[in-house]
Amino acid sequence: MIDISLNAERSRTCDGVSRRDFVRIGGLSAFGLSLPTLLRAEAKAKATGTHKARARSVVLVYLGGGMSHHDTFDMKPDAPEEVRGKYKPISTNVSGIQICEKLPLMAAQIDKISIVRSGGHNNDHHETATNWVMSGRFGSAFGDFPAIGAVVAHETGFSGTLPPYVSIPRNPSFTWELGKSAFLGGRFESFKAGDPSQSGWKVQDVSPSEEMTPRKLERRQTLLSAVDDLASKVQSSDQIATYDEFRQRAASLILSGEARKAFAMDEESVSLRDRYGRSTFGQSMLLARRMVEAGVRFTTVNYGGWDHHGKIFQSLDSRLPEMDRGLSAFVADMDTRGLLDDTLVVVMGEFGRSPKVNKDAGRDHWGPAASMLFAGAGVRRGQVVGSTDKLGGHVTRRPVSPADVGFTILEAMGIDPRKLISTPDGRPIEILDAGELVKELY
Repeated sequence: MIDISLNAERSRTCDGVSRRDFVRIGGLSAFGLSLPTLLRAEAKAKATGTHKARARSVVLVYLGGGMSHHDTFDMKPDAPEEVRGKYKPISTNVSGIQICEKLPLMAAQIDKISIVRSGGHNNDHHETATNWVMSGRFGSAFGDFPAIGAVVAHETGFSGTLPPYVSIPRNPSFTWELGKSAFLGGRFESFKAGDPSQSGWKVQDVSPSEEMTPRKLERRQTLLSAVDDLASKVQSSDQIATYDEFRQRAASLILSGEARKAFAMDEESVSLRDRYGRSTFGQSMLLARRMVEAGVRFTTVNYGGWDHHGKIFQSLDSRLPEMDRGLSAFVADMDTRGLLDDTLVVVMGEFGRSPKVNKDAGRDHWGPAASMLFAGAGVRRGQVVGSTDKLGGHVTRRPVSPADVGFTILEAMGIDPRKLISTPDGRPIEILDAGELVKELY
């Protein structure tokens, strides 16, 4: 596929700025790594053996906008009314752990999860904080460093026809797309799966509109070659340089029964799809489970809409039950199928929300404290890591930084977080320049 389009779909946050995708060449252009390169990389990883993998796959549920920890997993029932909010805590299936009353299904799954109540950093800007927590390295708002998913794709490569890094429905986006591969280049961008809850949903380049035979594919490739003159006139870039590789991989995806089966949501029972919920989030979580089963190494589920500067409780009244349904079904389903054994699940946003409810009945950005969830791949079940003060404003025990999260994910995947990788100009740079394993999770 080559997609050169003007996309009028907009995504807004508190700043009211809209985003347009002006030119996008090849939704699959990120994945031109050859099988010999993959085999060499995996052989090298096995030979070093310095970081034994805990996980085969990672699923990151990204709560873009910043979920309120006060109203979910770090409630403060004894705080003043303007801090504690309207919701009451309820007991979970682990003695001594309480969460929000709007999350009763998750309360029944806490025995499979570690709640981290001490995430935090010192940045309250959406794009800057998002790039920080998704990469583990602090930089500008424009994504100076590759997202952990792109690093995993770079270090693990391709196995079969499916890409190693998938985003559902797409990467996070406020005023522009986030969670990208930065200097690693287009080969390691995520494959955007789209919204699996939509009627008649088809994955581009995987589900052809007509039967795709080699002869038809050859004609399609001939048509695509018509853009070669355009490409030759475009300034040299990684996407153009890897276009031929992308086209070959896109062709493989179109003809691959493996790829079509992985995205075939209609193979799931009606009852299971209903259990996850028919929302975008619910069906995205179900597709994430299928990606794990298909061998995808890193899947990001982008679940935005948590930027509640006003009328927070009016919004959470519907949003929390949606998250409760989809996330609890995913955790239970993964556990029942034995997939949690070697899949690390991480749930987080870019920051938390302010302790006090503001004049507009909302909570504002708050970098110093946030809650996260970890499960699977050896993570201890049914525990709380870290804590915040009585108002939920600052971490008082076991702070967990973005670098710590990135370090823990990479270590779980058997990737050395201190490994040197090269920038396009040949400059060696550590994957992470800070951070440590969150040992309390294990």
